[in-house]
Amino acid sequence: MGYARKVGWVTAGLVIGSGACYCIYKLTRGRKQNKEKMAEGGFGNGDDAGDCSGLQKVLCLVEMAEKPYILEAALIALGNNAAYAFNRDIIRDLGGLPIVAKILNTQDPIVKEKALIVLNNLSVNAENQRRFKIYMNQVCDDTVTSRLNSSVQLAGLRLLTDMTVTNEYQHMLANSISDFFRLFSAGNEETKLQVLKLLLNLAENPAMTRKLLRAQVPSSLGSLFNKKENKEIILKLLVIFENISDNFKWEENEPTQNQFSEGSLFFLLKEFQVCADKVLGIESHHDILVKVKVGKFMTKLAEHMFPKSQE
Repeated sequence: MGYARKVGWVTAGLVIGSGACYCIYKLTRGRKQNKEKMAEGGFGNGDDAGDCSGLQKVLCLVEMAEKPYILEAALIALGNNAAYAFNRDIIRDLGGLPIVAKILNTQDPIVKEKALIVLNNLSVNAENQRRFKIYMNQVCDDTVTSRLNSSVQLAGLRLLTDMTVTNEYQHMLANSISDFFRLFSAGNEETKLQVLKLLLNLAENPAMTRKLLRAQVPSSLGSLFNKKENKEIILKLLVIFENISDNFKWEENEPTQNQFSEGSLFFLLKEFQVCADKVLGIESHHDILVKVKVGKFMTKLAEHMFPKSQE
């Protein structure tokens, strides 16, 4: 770390330390005092926000800082505060969401990552999610176009994963599903696992099934099962495929199957069934649990795709 950055961190630390830490203390102390007064039959003292002066100072620093290293330090402090449930509402009420979201336009990858971490911590809150949805398309675009396996990309994937834990905003990612499969195919182990967590959220929602099946996927996706791939990655991918297959109801949708284009996930799953041994190479994988899981998946897929032939 250079001298200028060290000086910036010290300066930011003095400003932040004098306010944010005090604010956490006041919030915690104020809530405890309010509970004690209510237990005695009284009412809270209105000091629940500790005047919110600490968080307000941090937000002002985030909004006004001109030096990247000062902004970085302020965002780290804000992210740490946003990890506490009672601070998430306060930061929102102080206008923190648009202040932090505006920073997503920066070209500085370190600052951008820290802003995404703040938003990720804030997103563990239903009202914050509702207000944050207007930024989802930007985060999605930035995530899929960021440098592969970068900290910015991983932070974006984590934020999108948290935003899709419930079904409410999943449809906003429909046009990027092919990009997520591309990231999964090209990324390192950490990126693969994070993409799978996101795709698993989507796969659990029946309303997203057709969108997932229409997604264009790399032809190399099936070859993962032939390699000595991380067991956790293969098992998570199989769970995603199982959920999609369960939700699609193949026999009922047979008349509409020509709506899927070649290269789509739909055709990949069909190929799995037609030439499973060749595509998946079940017998060649070194892990017994993977062999058993793949075998069960293929049996289940056959029952879904060709139910009459199973009679």
